Amino acid sequence: MIYPYMTASRICQTARQTVAAWTISLLFAGSLAAEVSLPKIFTSHMVLQRDKPVIIWGWAQPGESVSVQILNEKKVSKANDKGEWKVTLAPLKIGEPFEVTVSGSNTIKLEDVLVGDVWVCSGQSNMEMGIKQCLNAEAEIAAANYPKIRLFLIPKTTSPTPNKDVDALWKVCTPETVVEGGWGGFSAAAYYFGREIHKTQNVPVGLIATSWGGTRIEPWTPPEGFGLVPALQKIYNLVMLSNPRTTLHKQRLDQLVKETESWLDAARKSLNEETMVPAMPVPPPEMMQMPTGPGAPTTLYNGMIYPIVPFAIRGAIWYQGESNHTEKDYAEKTKALVAGWRKVWGQDEFPFFYVQIAPFIYGSENPAVLAEFWEQQANALAIPNTGMAVIHDVGDLKDIHPKNKQEVGRRLALLALAKTYGQANLVCSGPTFKAMAIEGNQIRVTFDNVGGGLAARDGKPLNWFEVIDADEGGFVKAQAEISGSSVLVSAPEVKKPVSVRFGWHKLAEPNLMNKEGLPAVQFRAGTEPARDFLTQRVPEAKDYALVYDLDLAKVGPKTVYTVDNRAQITKPFDRIAYFLELQAGSGDVQYVYVSVDAFTKELGKIGVPTAETKAFFQQDLTNMNVLSNVKGVVTGVGLTGGNIEFWPHNYGPVNSKKVANASEQLYDFGDQPTDPVDGYGSMQIHNHEAKQTIFAFNNFRGGPGADLGIGNAPTGNPDWTFAKNAGNYSVKRLRVLVHCK
Repeated sequence: MIYPYMTASRICQTARQTVAAWTISLLFAGSLAAEVSLPKIFTSHMVLQRDKPVIIWGWAQPGESVSVQILNEKKVSKANDKGEWKVTLAPLKIGEPFEVTVSGSNTIKLEDVLVGDVWVCSGQSNMEMGIKQCLNAEAEIAAANYPKIRLFLIPKTTSPTPNKDVDALWKVCTPETVVEGGWGGFSAAAYYFGREIHKTQNVPVGLIATSWGGTRIEPWTPPEGFGLVPALQKIYNLVMLSNPRTTLHKQRLDQLVKETESWLDAARKSLNEETMVPAMPVPPPEMMQMPTGPGAPTTLYNGMIYPIVPFAIRGAIWYQGESNHTEKDYAEKTKALVAGWRKVWGQDEFPFFYVQIAPFIYGSENPAVLAEFWEQQANALAIPNTGMAVIHDVGDLKDIHPKNKQEVGRRLALLALAKTYGQANLVCSGPTFKAMAIEGNQIRVTFDNVGGGLAARDGKPLNWFEVIDADEGGFVKAQAEISGSSVLVSAPEVKKPVSVRFGWHKLAEPNLMNKEGLPAVQFRAGTEPARDFLTQRVPEAKDYALVYDLDLAKVGPKTVYTVDNRAQITKPFDRIAYFLELQAGSGDVQYVYVSVDAFTKELGKIGVPTAETKAFFQQDLTNMNVLSNVKGVVTGVGLTGGNIEFWPHNYGPVNSKKVANASEQLYDFGDQPTDPVDGYGSMQIHNHEAKQTIFAFNNFRGGPGADLGIGNAPTGNPDWTFAKNAGNYSVKRLRVLVHCK
């Protein structure tokens, strides 16, 4: 430190004062470190879990003895070299409020402590949503006077490593405390769940609310959870590699050090011999930065779950999934979350009850995506001691945050009352698929959990059942009639039904329920027939030879054909055909077939027009045949007015070729290619006479962000440019054929 314009004596005096201040500060810090302290999960008004060992932990001066007394039991522990201590006391029974005393160099007294049941309540915004945001808020808040319900609201905290504590405290449930903090107060779903348990079981209830809107399941999962699920080893390895304390990180770093030492030797040799230096070893990116932010795996577990472990609990409720709803592995991720929590808590198979997310519009997303996610959530019921609350009858199609959290909480409580508290003869679930049997032109679906019997919620005919024929067509709307504990499903146009599905749409609010008022769970059953619409629907295809077969899900930086028959086709050809199939989730397959007189003699240029192929075609097409099942697409034989736009370039909407009916402002059938050559890319065939795109595949390297469409796009650019919708399709297949002379 430099002290300008000071005398030597003044400099010495200032230095002595600084040292003295540091010394006092260090002594004061030492005295603070010596004090016994507790994590904030232990405060006055807390609820301790009944019938389980009471684990209490905290910090003190290393080597210090700490005693904990609860009622007539006293246990002593000694702080380790890190200042950590822990005691385990005998299980407790429900009784009157009491004090907990923790003593060492100082004494801590926790007052008004209850023994009852503690539930962890976690998830994203629908769990976070406070009581002020929900139905009948004013009346519910005024009535929230429950001295034996205690609330613990953990604030949003993310951390790359496990935190030791959270900034929260236990509060007695009152009209004033239930609206404090959070998003409109304490979690409504958690509160209504806890209220039902408290009122029906006459037991004190502690509710630990730890949630964050918009978050995925991965941040809430401990590393141990990912490690227990083979399908998630990639995430587990990422988490382990990013943590310098793990064995995997150390092993990989040791390997990297050895590789770098070898590289240094090689680099010195290159320097001496004036040769090119080899590539330097590069550490994996995940080793360079620990996961941060609320979207990274384990970060919310570190910040909002780890600090309360191993505080004994009865179980957990979970309301999350909107942020993961497009994924196919949510059941596996749920396994990781549940197994991980159970392992770190040391409470094998504690109850875990969760909410199936509600129907919602989700923009232009494929209607089957959400249905498949519901199936993933239902599949997670294979995890022992779990239950799922179905709420598609109390959702809001226009609001992703349904306000009827009273019913959500009640249905979660029904699961707990039946499965955890052993309440006999309690129906806690709506009808669930058991089996199907084909009976002539009908399918009989039998159900479990029928309770007092099957019924229609609104008294109207059952809805949202669909069946499919063995030979023809896709799924069609079906008639459904209750027959005892089963439902008979049929459709006039389906003579040989082989598969049935129920509620298979993002907007489905089906009316089938049991007489206890709990809705049936969505399902699909049977074997959906595989159809090759090219051979079934396109007679002329039998005279054509397949050149390319391309799974567009695998298209990215490079185009790799599933089938490439160029070497086998040696005869000249006079016509070229394209057959595109698109299927959104489990919805109906859409297809289009178009054949035209050959516009080139080179087989290498009739596939995807990448820069490598040097394919470039912007011209009229002749003698065009079109066949499609997509509404609005003009079909026919020998059509005029066709044109092609195949190129790897960027392009703009200017109609430089003066194509009839084309726009100068919108991307359609009259666009202008521009540099760079290896740009966005267009593979489009049009019927400009009908002002229509027949099919389009753009942005070839975009993967799930590529553009795909049959017919004109419903919004935006008619030729699907910038639609970035390829990820919406579960099936996207393109076949290219030729007719040989």
